[in-house]
Amino acid sequence: MSRHHRAMTISAALIIGATLPAMAQGVDAFYAGKTVELIVGYPPGGSNDVYGRAVARHIGRHIPGSPQVVFRNMPGAGSILAANHIYNVAPKDGTVLGLLAATNVLDERLGAPGVKFETAKFSWIGRVSSSVNVTAMWSMSKIKTINDAMTTEASLGATGTGSTVYVYPNVLNRVLGAKFKLVMGYGGSNEAMLAMERGEVEGHSTSWEAYKSAHPDWIKDKKINVVVQYGLNRHPDLPDVPTCVEIAKTDEQKQILRAVVNATEIGKAILSSPGLPAERAAALRKAFMDMTKDQEFVAELEKMRVELTPMDGAKLQELVQEVGNLTPDLVQKIKAVYGAN
Repeated sequence: MSRHHRAMTISAALIIGATLPAMAQGVDAFYAGKTVELIVGYPPGGSNDVYGRAVARHIGRHIPGSPQVVFRNMPGAGSILAANHIYNVAPKDGTVLGLLAATNVLDERLGAPGVKFETAKFSWIGRVSSSVNVTAMWSMSKIKTINDAMTTEASLGATGTGSTVYVYPNVLNRVLGAKFKLVMGYGGSNEAMLAMERGEVEGHSTSWEAYKSAHPDWIKDKKINVVVQYGLNRHPDLPDVPTCVEIAKTDEQKQILRAVVNATEIGKAILSSPGLPAERAAALRKAFMDMTKDQEFVAELEKMRVELTPMDGAKLQELVQEVGNLTPDLVQKIKAVYGAN
C-alpha cells in the first residue's frame, strides 16, 4: 500500500471513529452505572401512578447493565406536559421512560392544544395493562343507572381536559346527551375520589383499577355504583354494566365512541423518547416483557389489586399507528365532540 493510500485509510478510520455515536456502545456497557428516569404524567394517587411506581421498582434489574431507575411525577394537562418533555427535552438515549395518558394518541390526531409531539415517533416499549375507565357515583347520588344520567344532572370531579377522567364523560355528554357536570381543578383521581366521599361531587370517572386499588372497601360495601364503562368490551368484574358503545343509538355514535375508547387498548403503556438506537429499544422491550413474567412484579400487582394484561412493544407501536388511519370525516366528527366545553 502506498504512503498516500495508507494515510487516506488511517484518516478515514479516524473520521469514522470520531463520528460513531453513543449507540455503538454495547447495551450493557451503556446502562452500567446509569440512572434511568421513569416519568408519569400524573400526580401521586390513581392507577397511572400505581403502575408507574411498580414498573420503576422492577424493570431495572431486567435492563442490561442493571441501571438504577428513579420515579418522577410530572402532572399537567392530562399528561401532555410530560409527553412534550419526553419528546422534546429529555435525552433521546434510552435513559428516560414515560407512562402517559392513552388518549394522547387521539389528542395528537385531533390537533389538541398544547400537543408538541408525534405519538407514533415515540419508542413504545410495552403495555402493562389495558385500562377500562368507568363512571362511578356515590351511593347517595340519584344517578343509579346511565339512563338516569340522561335526564338528571350529576356532578363529577375532574382534572385536566386532556385526561380520560374528563374526556370520556364529556364525550358521553356530547354524543349521547348525558348530563354530567364536570367540576374541574382536582389534582388527580385520588383527590377527586376523596371529594366524592366528602360530598363535594356526586361521582368520578377514572380507571376501574384505581377504584380497586385505592378503595376496595367502597366496592365491597357498595359505597359506589358504577353506571357505565368506557371500553370496547365489558370488564369481567362488571358484567352487568353497559359500555358506552352499547348504549349508542346510531352507527355514527358507535363509530365515534369506538374511536375514542380505543385508548383502553393502549392502556397503561411504557414509552421512551423518539429516535432511540435500535439495539437499546430492543433491549428495553425485552426487559419490559421479562419484567411482566417476573414473579416479584406479578405478586406486587396482585397485592395492589391491579391487572396485568401485557402487550409487547412492537404490537403496541402498531396499535398507536392505527389511530393515524382514521378517515378525515371521522376525525372531524370526533373533534366536534372531543374538546373542552
